[in-house]
Amino acid sequence: MRSMRIRAGRHQGYGSDGRPDAETGRTGDPAARRSAGRLRGWGGVAAMAAACALTAAAVLLPLAQAAPDTVRPGAIRPPATMALAPAVPADTCQDPEAGLRPSGVDGPTVERIRKAGKLVAGVDQNSFKWGYRKPDGHLDGFDIALVKAIAKDILGDENAVIYRAIPTSQRIPALKENRVDIVVRAMTINCKRLEDVAFSTAYFEAGQQVLAPKGSPITGYDTSLNGRRICTATGSTAEAALKSQPYGAVPVSVANQLDCLVRLQLGEVDGIITDNALAAGQAAQDPSVQLVGSPFTREFYGVAMNKDASDLVRRVNKVLEDYRAGGNDSPWMQAYRTHLAAVLPNITAPPAPKYRDG
Repeated sequence: MRSMRIRAGRHQGYGSDGRPDAETGRTGDPAARRSAGRLRGWGGVAAMAAACALTAAAVLLPLAQAAPDTVRPGAIRPPATMALAPAVPADTCQDPEAGLRPSGVDGPTVERIRKAGKLVAGVDQNSFKWGYRKPDGHLDGFDIALVKAIAKDILGDENAVIYRAIPTSQRIPALKENRVDIVVRAMTINCKRLEDVAFSTAYFEAGQQVLAPKGSPITGYDTSLNGRRICTATGSTAEAALKSQPYGAVPVSVANQLDCLVRLQLGEVDGIITDNALAAGQAAQDPSVQLVGSPFTREFYGVAMNKDASDLVRRVNKVLEDYRAGGNDSPWMQAYRTHLAAVLPNITAPPAPKYRDG
């Protein structure tokens, strides 16, 4: 990396074969672009991730296939009180993470994907250890591994995927407008979102927590937020939580969650609320920040799909059944050890699935 200055320009997109697929225009926050060269505590990989985050808002970018991970950052332990945390504020229904029963029968959505020969997956390209670009431009992470397992089951080829990078705010619109077949992007299942999209059963458990600079007077999701500029991603459960109980905070919303970390680095916000699973990866990237307090929600990530694609939902739930099977040697545990164990240690199993009829 010759320079740490981030300059927004045009991004070349790629399909799973690594060849150019499309380009996007100039986007993002001009002020953030002008000052991004002053980022502190970032290496070249993180600087590139910030550049992607600042230019990804409101667009869909086809990306490259993943490559194995080699980074081993320091571990961040989730607080022991997480299991006692309440559900997210948006939940007004019972067991939102309960999904349709699994089935391997091909329905119209699965047949359409097979005819196309590609699974179109909405993912993140900026969340370290979940869905992120490596220096060679390829995608890697826990979510990417799951996308590959779904593609392998439906199409017989884990690389038969068109990855589209979507900002947090565009996850639901992308599904409703059929721009993607699935979204695998650390997306929390909740009742409000179930009004617009369908979800698989849960594939990971997380909780909302506060990320702040070391030495900050912010102590957690409490009155220490009073008067502080707190950043959340538009359309996220963190944004909903802060609106429900702001504690006097000054809310700042951005299209992509990583934009919050960039703004924190630039001194434009005082803290971030996000999933602790994502924040642990960010804290591992940047030793000047840390998780503070305890998680104040208990929530589950699911694969999101179009509300009318019930056959695909059942098929993905079948994939997840196989993905969880095998105990410590299951594909889920293998992916966890490869991507997450270094930053979220001591997880011994995936969340157990819940099912509903109908």
